[in-house]
Amino acid sequence: MKIHEYQAKEIFRSGGIPITRSIVAETPEEAEKAAIKIGKPVAIKSQVLVGGRGKAGGIKFAEDPKMAYQLTKELLGTQIRGETVKKVLVEEMLEIQDEFYMSVAVDRSARKPLIMVSMAGGVDIEEVASKTPEKIVKYYLDPLDQFLPYQAREIAHKMGVNNSLISQVGGIIWKLYQIFHSFDANIVEINPLVLTRDGLIAADAKLDIDDDSLYRHQDLAQLRTEPRDEFAYVKLDGNIAVIGNGAGLTLTGMDMLKLYGGKPATFLDIGGGASQENIARALNLVISNPQVKVVFLNVLGGITRADDVANGVITVLKESEREVPLVIRLTGTNEEEGQRILTAAGVSYETSMEDAARKAVEICNSL
Repeated sequence: MKIHEYQAKEIFRSGGIPITRSIVAETPEEAEKAAIKIGKPVAIKSQVLVGGRGKAGGIKFAEDPKMAYQLTKELLGTQIRGETVKKVLVEEMLEIQDEFYMSVAVDRSARKPLIMVSMAGGVDIEEVASKTPEKIVKYYLDPLDQFLPYQAREIAHKMGVNNSLISQVGGIIWKLYQIFHSFDANIVEINPLVLTRDGLIAADAKLDIDDDSLYRHQDLAQLRTEPRDEFAYVKLDGNIAVIGNGAGLTLTGMDMLKLYGGKPATFLDIGGGASQENIARALNLVISNPQVKVVFLNVLGGITRADDVANGVITVLKESEREVPLVIRLTGTNEEEGQRILTAAGVSYETSMEDAARKAVEICNSL
């Protein structure tokens, strides 16, 4: 279960991690009042459950309350990577001296919690891992052992922070792990943790809670403000993202790619009856992976309507900053309307899974 930044920050605050002064707003008037109350320049941050919102224009900066009103008016109701902005977080703008990254996540291959920290905060950690992996410190934990404060300080030392900050940074790493453990999280992340004149502050907060643990956290279930994702997602080591509607169809598409010499980068099952918005979210998820060179969308419409698929595709093509070739196999319910929508937008499609898979591999090999 993903929760919004403002909700995650409240949990971080209760866990002893410093956060910025911020107020949630659902209208431009509320944003203006929040900016007046904060009394300083503010950041207006779209509250959506997708990454890359800054690059997608979902974060604005206002020098005064009137500007906060106008920017909030512009943001509310817009689409950020396929998700509609319904709330914003009005937050004190910080004078940043330095930025760090830290997270705790479940490493399923190692079957252990993994702490990752870096001096390179404020940017996509995937980009750091790809271009300068030496800047990332990784620390695996035995889930049956207690994680002690001195271990967190050792991580901060390996991270390379100034000696005067080791105790403070180590303290936040330790607290972040306590939140990860207490809330049965898949991942907790601060990016960036910023250094200001007043000390260290979590300028952003991410918390993804394991759905299977919610019976132990009845109070968290009420934090869900969006419907559960309708798709299952597994990241692989190839370069062609595979999206299908149904686990069997998705796996068949992956097998077809392998037959023609391709390497799947994802297994992503959008399920039956996927909405236009959910399809857009699925596409944005795989496109945001820098490893992906081509997307193979394999849809045999039953409950899923081909016109919803087509509209979701068009939404992503209009809004995505990263251009990734898209190969679509689209047949089934409302296929004529879906195909008409794609044709009108100048997007090609295939009706044969074999032809689409072969085409995806050919395009990938030509890049």
